[in-house]
Formats: sequence, structure tokens, C-alpha cells
Amino acid sequence: MVRRWARLVVGLAIGACLAVVELLYVAVRWPRSWAVALAEVERRRLARWHDVESSSDYDHRAAVKYLALRSLVGLLGGGTLVVLAYGFGAAAMGVWQLTDGVMQPLQLLAVVPLGLVLLYLAIQGLVGVTALEKSLALRYLGPSEQELLRRRITELSLSRAGVVEAVDAERRRIERDLHDGVQQRIVALAMLLGRTRRRPVDDRDDLLAQAHDEAQEILNDLRDVAWRVYPTVLDNLGLAEVLAGVAERAGIPVKLSFTVPDRLPAQLETVAYFVASEAVTNAAKHSRADLVTIEVAGHENMVIVRITDNGIGGADTTGSGLSGLARRVAALDGRFTVTSPDGGPTVVTAELPCG
Repeated sequence: MVRRWARLVVGLAIGACLAVVELLYVAVRWPRSWAVALAEVERRRLARWHDVESSSDYDHRAAVKYLALRSLVGLLGGGTLVVLAYGFGAAAMGVWQLTDGVMQPLQLLAVVPLGLVLLYLAIQGLVGVTALEKSLALRYLGPSEQELLRRRITELSLSRAGVVEAVDAERRRIERDLHDGVQQRIVALAMLLGRTRRRPVDDRDDLLAQAHDEAQEILNDLRDVAWRVYPTVLDNLGLAEVLAGVAERAGIPVKLSFTVPDRLPAQLETVAYFVASEAVTNAAKHSRADLVTIEVAGHENMVIVRITDNGIGGADTTGSGLSGLARRVAALDGRFTVTSPDGGPTVVTAELPCG
């Protein structure tokens, strides 16, 4: 909180100094090329201190209009900072007079409510000036409709390519599971049945019991592969019940918090399931965690899926599993983030739009 307010104050202080130069530019009408240069300085300031992303897709006319209005907003911000500094100085002077015996405690207490009200107004002034800074930048230096369309086309192209790659990777993994797991067990079962046929009828009980156990393991493997492809119970039972099943089969303690009251769209439930399932599987295999928490909650027009484990951290975000999840989420215009510092915890978050 302190760091955020410090960045805001420093950004407004720099903006106040630039406002003087911008006001001189508007009054003197210096060359038009200077308007673009000053606007670029403002873009860098806003990106550095106020986290405002703008675009270079603007002309000198938009730059001049922006500078004319921005200079007034910058001076307003500078005035607010002066009032705030004066208030802190007056407060420090009052405390000094109190300790030096010049002012009585009751006199200081009499002005404290007024000082708190003025402090509140100054803080609100800083927030208001910052909001004006952002709105002006987005209005005059923001991307044009053509630029927005180009960005959207690029995003869609990348997400489409990512989905194709994710599907291919999933198919290869399913093929490996079938070849290295199910197929090998079926071969072993066939050999076991062949040995059973060659045994005398009275001496087949042990081999038949082994064959029965092997068939049960094959069914379990097929069920696991089918769940990784798509859990059909998701259509009937819903996401909450399926995630409860994921928690039961995880192999480590899993705590589930599901606070979405209504059924979600089928595509969204599918992506949320794969995010939770893959994250829990990774935690069970690699994190050395003894507790995993799955949280699914609705927030305005978003559904947030967050999986947290208390393991050792250091998750590889470039691996096929997490990168595949990122592509799935991107296909729904969602946002996928992974935080996994060394020593943990690991937090996997998917923000999925449902509006």
C-alpha cells in the first residue's frame, strides 16, 4: 500500500513539472513535432508510475489536444501535492509546538478533526487527478479502432494456433497412455490367459484370479484415460461433483471450495475442470505438498478457478501441462497465471469470462 501511494505521488509530481513545459508549449505554439515528443514522454511516465498502457497510434493533432488538457490536470495535481505537503508541515509544526510547550494539548486536539478532513480531501484529490490522467491518455493516446482490431486478430490467431497445439499434445499423451499402459496390460492378460488354457482344468484357479485382477486394472486404466479425455459425468452432475471426484482420487489431501450457485456453460466447465485436474495432478506428482486447495468462485462476469498447494514451488510454466492449460484458457478469452516461487506456495489461477 505504501509503495503504491509513493509511486502515485512521484508520478503526479513528475507530471506537475511536465505540465509547466506543456502549458508553455500550448501558449507559445512551438513546432508540431514537439507535441509528439512531449506526448511520448507522458506515455512513458504513465506506464512507469501509473500502469497506464497507451498506444503510439495517434497524430500530432491528438497530441496537441492531449497536452492542452493534460497541462491543466498536471497543474491541478501539483496544487494538490502542495496542499498535502503544507498539511503535513503544519501537523509537524503543531507536534513540535506541543512538545516545546508553546501549544496546549487541547488546542492541538481542536484542530485534529479539521486536519483529518483536509487530509481526506487531499487524498481524494490525488485519486481524482490520477483518474483524470488515465482517462485523458486513453481518450487521446489510446489505440484506434484499427489498432484494436489488429490486436484482436493477433490474439485470435495465437489462441487458435495454441488450441490446435494443445489438442495435438493431448492426443499424443492419450496415445502414450494407451500404448504404454493399457496395451501392455492387455498383452500381459492375453499371455496369462494363454498359460491358463495350457494348464489342467483343476489347476487354473490361481491363474484365473490373476487374470481377473489384471482385467480390473485394465478397466481402471481405461477409466482414467477416459476421464483425461473428457469426464462424461460433467454433463450430468456438474462441475462441483466432478471436482469432488478429482479431490477424492488425488492421492493427497485436497480441500474444495465451490461457491458458484448456478450451472456454468459447458465450455467453461470443461476448461475449469482441466485446469483444476491438471494442477492437482502436478501438485501430487512434483510439489511434495500435503494440502491442495481448489477454489471456484464467481466474481461479476468472471469465474475464478484457483488451485493452491503448500509444496516446494518452482513449477515450470513452460512445461507442456501448464502451457497447455494457458492455451485452453486463452481460447475462452480468459487469463491464466502461475505463481510458484522457490519454497512455495504454488498458485495456479484461471479467470474465465462467463458473460
